[in-house]
Amino acid sequence: MSNEVPSIAEPDSLENRLEELLEQTTESLEPTAPERALELYLDDKARDCQEATVNAHRSRLGFFVDWCNDQGIDTLDQLSARDLHEFRVWRREDLNVVSEKTQMDSLRVFIEWCETIDAVESGLYRKVDSPNLDNAENARDTVLNAERAQEILAYLERYEYATTEHICWVVLTETGVRLGGARALDVGDYQADAETPHIEIHHRPDSDTPIKNKEPGERRVAISEEACDVIDNYLEQRRPDVVDDHGREPLLATQRGRVGTSTIRTYVYRWSRPCAIGRECPHDRDPDDCEAANNEARFARCPSSVTPHPIRRGYITQLLRAGVPVEIVSDRCNVSPTIIDQHYDVRSKEDKMKQRQEALDDVGGRGSSYT
Repeated sequence: MSNEVPSIAEPDSLENRLEELLEQTTESLEPTAPERALELYLDDKARDCQEATVNAHRSRLGFFVDWCNDQGIDTLDQLSARDLHEFRVWRREDLNVVSEKTQMDSLRVFIEWCETIDAVESGLYRKVDSPNLDNAENARDTVLNAERAQEILAYLERYEYATTEHICWVVLTETGVRLGGARALDVGDYQADAETPHIEIHHRPDSDTPIKNKEPGERRVAISEEACDVIDNYLEQRRPDVVDDHGREPLLATQRGRVGTSTIRTYVYRWSRPCAIGRECPHDRDPDDCEAANNEARFARCPSSVTPHPIRRGYITQLLRAGVPVEIVSDRCNVSPTIIDQHYDVRSKEDKMKQRQEALDDVGGRGSSYT
């Protein structure tokens, strides 16, 4: 038997071997442009997801593709952990912490998928960092409270009465419906002459108006007489006489047919800016110099502007504050009680305790022991 001791590789030879392994790994990657990778990813995702989900990923990841182009990153095999960090720092300038997490989580999923087509080095997705949120942060992203919503509606009723934009705001604030549900409404889904006036929300994926929860999300939502008055005037006097590409009569319509989701977002961005309804800017900006005040494509850059979702969150919270049982809110808004508690209910613990106390007092005056 040989008594020779195995030789230990010299440091130089170890470095050479590591370089060789790195070169082999790099050579095994398929140079893929960011735009092409995103296209393939979205095509793959479209097989299992709703169009709205695919569009959301397209929007979020579009920022990453644009950033790669600006940085001269022509193919994803050039990406490093440092690049991913620098992108996060760049996006952080325009996002709150919850939106930053959403953006970076989407990027992590995308980078992990890119590994399956050999576009990036193995394990790179683990280098995508995003903030950690507790439940409170996650639930309280942004909310349009009832007072602000009423201010906006009052302004629209006075200066934009029965326009498509006004009706859009009426529908969103009156029903708490999701953006996709509002866009999906046809004129025939508005039932003003029923015993209880309402709108009907339907899942019609074959004619380009799916709703989030598909058939289980279909429902009737009662609306007030005041809302009916505005909608009636819109239908009689101001709604464009158009059909969409499938021959349906959209409730929310422009001269080109059914409104798009981006159009609804623009309506919400536009009128949620305080300066748009004659209020003083809370951000000490000069409207003459503020791009969010003068450029429609930049309305979203106003720190006070919101997307449609905070309207829904504010609506649900207002119902809960009014003492509407969570089960009824759940049915009306097509969202589970658990999700309401985690993502929509922005009442404080003090508010919740007081409401429990009042409810228990109403049924016997012995509520304090059970609050």
